[in-house]
Order: sequence, then structure tokens, then C-alpha cells
Amino acid sequence: MIAHVKGVVAEKFANSVIIDVAGVGYEVVVALGDFETLTLEDEVKLYTYHHVREQAEELFGFSSLAAKKLFELLISVQGIGPKAALSILGLGNSEAVRNAIANADSAFIAKASGVGKKSAERVVVDLSDKVGLPTHYAESSPVQTMLNTNDEALEALMALGYTLADASKALERVDPNLPTSKRVTEALKS
Repeated sequence: MIAHVKGVVAEKFANSVIIDVAGVGYEVVVALGDFETLTLEDEVKLYTYHHVREQAEELFGFSSLAAKKLFELLISVQGIGPKAALSILGLGNSEAVRNAIANADSAFIAKASGVGKKSAERVVVDLSDKVGLPTHYAESSPVQTMLNTNDEALEALMALGYTLADASKALERVDPNLPTSKRVTEALKS
């Protein structure tokens, strides 16, 4: 399995990019948000999901590990394939999509191309307990919190099998100024 691809963006077309890694070009299908931010000739690292079907193999790429994990959750839902999952992730950043699922907002999920009302409801029902608690609240609420999805310690804990909520809770009592490896070690001890 190919876990990530790090190289130079050689070409962009449709919803794919070609990443040149030491002279080998990997075609990686990305969500709309990632496609728009990737620039030709920039060095990038994309976390990848290697999807194997009977007649094809595809690499799906994500700028963050949190987005990749959410993609894996989405494709675990009956009726949601990789293209539909990418379409759902294209609705906003991974945090916005995660919040929509946690808040049972199937109307938001149904806005994705190729995802109907019933599929959107199935996503919410199947995944609402797996994505953790919502991290932003109603407009009238004076408190708004956002999880740092660029936190390497958070991503490391999620890679070890923690849910987003559990990983966040484990890191709450850990000094954020420690190096990533120390933060992960401390979080695992608690």
C-alpha cells in the first residue's frame, strides 16, 4: 500500500495531479479544495489511499491525514464509493465535513455531486458516532472551537486508530510546546 507521495507537481488536469517522485510520475486523484491549492512545480506531500478494483487501480490523495481518515470512513458507508467520498470532501475542508456529519446535517452532505438524499442520510447515521463531537456551535453561542487538523500529534494518534474525539481528548492535558513525539508519548500514557 502506498501511504503517501512526496514530490513535485508536474501536471494538473481534471481532478487529478501527477506527482513526480524521483523521475516516476504518480497520478493522484484529489478533492476540489486540494486541486485548487496545488501549484505546478511545487513540492508537496499527499497522504494517499490506494484503491484497487478488478480492472483498475487508483491513488486518491489528501493534503492532511485527517482528510484521508475521513475519506476512509466515508467509503466504508454502503453506497459511497471513492468518487462520491471525494465529492463530499470537496464541499469544504475536512473539519467542515466532519462537523456536518457530527451535527447530522444530511442536507449539507447531499449537496455533493453524485450523493442523493438517502445516501447522505446513511452517511450521517453510520458515521455520526465515529467522527466525534461537533466543534462549532450555533451562531448565537459565544464559544467556538476548532480542532487543529494540522497538528502532527493529533494525526499520529489518529493513524494509531484513535478517533478524532479521543485523540483530541488525549492531547488536552499535554503541553502543546513539546515536540510531536513527546506529545504523542504523553497522550498515550494518559
